[in-house]
Amino acid sequence: MRRLPTGRRRTADRHGWRALVEPLLPPWPDRSPGPSPVSDRLRLQGILFVLYNDIGQQLLPLELGFGSGQTCWRRLERSQEAGVFDQLHRVLLAELNAAGELAPQGENEGRQV
Repeated sequence: MRRLPTGRRRTADRHGWRALVEPLLPPWPDRSPGPSPVSDRLRLQGILFVLYNDIGQQLLPLELGFGSGQTCWRRLERSQEAGVFDQLHRVLLAELNAAGELAPQGENEGRQV
């Protein structure tokens, strides 16, 4: 079993978050049950932590400050239903294209990554 990092955690870039991701997120309902929500940015970091470390959502350590794995996954589902990740994908591709960072179609075919 892979050992989970306990020290420094990866964080989403604040500028990139505010400029690219935050505007795409659906608004949080005024009346939501339960404790006050952890920020969407931290929830996304929790989801990325689970995926990067190849662990089950229930194993997300609470001490990292991302909230529970179950709550992260509920927020992920809500964002998917709102089309956030499809929109984000398009925005990121447009940004990379504008910066000249995308290879022409077919240039990377057959190459090992």
